[in-house]
Amino acid sequence: MTNNHLPITSYQLTQSPLFIGGLIGLTALVGGLILAFGGPIIAAGLLLAVLAAVIVLRDIEIGMWGVVAVICLLPFATLPFKIVITPTFLDLALGAVMAVWLLRLVTGQQRRVVTAPITVPLLVFILVAIFAFIFGLNNGPLTSQLIRKFAELILSLGFVLVMVDYCRTWERLERLTKVWLLAGAAAAFIGIALWLIPDETTNTLLNYLARLGYPGGTIIRYIEENPELSERAIGTSVDPNVYGGLLVLIGTLAAPQLLAKRPLFPRWLVVVIFGLIFVALMLTFSRGAFVALVGGLGFIALVRYRRLMPYMVVAGLILLVLPITQAYVARLVEGFMGQDLATQMRFGEYRDAWSLILRYPLFGVGFAGSPDIDLYLGVAMVYLTIGQQMGLLGLGAFIAVMVSVWGYAFFNRHIFKAKPELDGIWLGLHAAVFSGLIAGIFDHYLFNLEFLHAVTAFWMLLGLATAATRLGVEVVLGPLIG
Repeated sequence: MTNNHLPITSYQLTQSPLFIGGLIGLTALVGGLILAFGGPIIAAGLLLAVLAAVIVLRDIEIGMWGVVAVICLLPFATLPFKIVITPTFLDLALGAVMAVWLLRLVTGQQRRVVTAPITVPLLVFILVAIFAFIFGLNNGPLTSQLIRKFAELILSLGFVLVMVDYCRTWERLERLTKVWLLAGAAAAFIGIALWLIPDETTNTLLNYLARLGYPGGTIIRYIEENPELSERAIGTSVDPNVYGGLLVLIGTLAAPQLLAKRPLFPRWLVVVIFGLIFVALMLTFSRGAFVALVGGLGFIALVRYRRLMPYMVVAGLILLVLPITQAYVARLVEGFMGQDLATQMRFGEYRDAWSLILRYPLFGVGFAGSPDIDLYLGVAMVYLTIGQQMGLLGLGAFIAVMVSVWGYAFFNRHIFKAKPELDGIWLGLHAAVFSGLIAGIFDHYLFNLEFLHAVTAFWMLLGLATAATRLGVEVVLGPLIG
């Protein structure tokens, strides 16, 4: 006997013809009004936003794919109209996924949240960030832009919990990893193509993105900002260092697939994916990204493929002496020797950042600005950036998060050594996190309010790495979720 009074779940609601028809009708009405009074671009933007929201409501995983696609392909795109603030595509993608996840909990469709050792230290880190933000409000103007960017940062950090909870099966984790690799290859291909075509054509094409909130004018970048030197690949990420950092994360994720016993794609496609990412990364001329890639590949070799380390050293030496790489090698040497202006400026930033941390050691100075006229907020290193903005408490909480992730992985590493079908993904995700931590020594884009997509990429991969370890434990101990 059926019960006609059972509550309707959020999923059933979004699948009903009445809901979909009503939403289409409302969208058409509002879209028509906006078309009449706001113009076709604004109307098209609204319709695309509503369409994306409906898709995410129907399948949260597609929403996650959308987050990855935006991060890699259109990280700075915004809607062509303002709703108090101008939301970015990434705001909408993250917000929609988070909203659907919370809706499932509120409506009872999902009755428990899957957690991992990262949960508590991450929540502490988020709370310290909120306290630091509040305490630092007197240090600068409180603008809608600052509120939006800080909310985006908290949303990106909280997204780790969503990733751990959502990846309840290895199949889900595997599909998301595939999306990361394909999106990264697409981003690399775009960057290479834009680098190969004439500079004026590249600049013209990138200026078309100004309609989506991208900067206009002269966009392409050169070594030391000198047009007489080599152009630096930027793809659609605006900044070559940020673009290189994104490619590092995905490149080290892809690397173990080259040797995996059961790669996610046919071997030839894995070679193409990694090759595109490697070439695009080299074209950024980002020294920090290159060192992070070497560190990530070294981590992979040390953990699982020690027999390949001599070959990697030989390949590295060959790469250093090739005529085509000499300009790159010269920049690396200048950086390590502290001979170029950019490196010397960074050394000055490090000193000033440490001075600021010593003056405000507990919660830092917040995110609005520096209270002292002789010291500024901003340094090209993730760890000093966290120390400036969130103090030693924030830096300690960040370290606790990393210890929880790496401790969890270390104590369960034997599981993946015995499960080669799982090892490639687990190793790649942790290599991506490791390379991100190295990149954080040389730049701050992985914890910077101006580069939300890079922040989201790092923390999303951190969440996937934690989920991979948890799923490996479940394979051995049995299901951990009800």
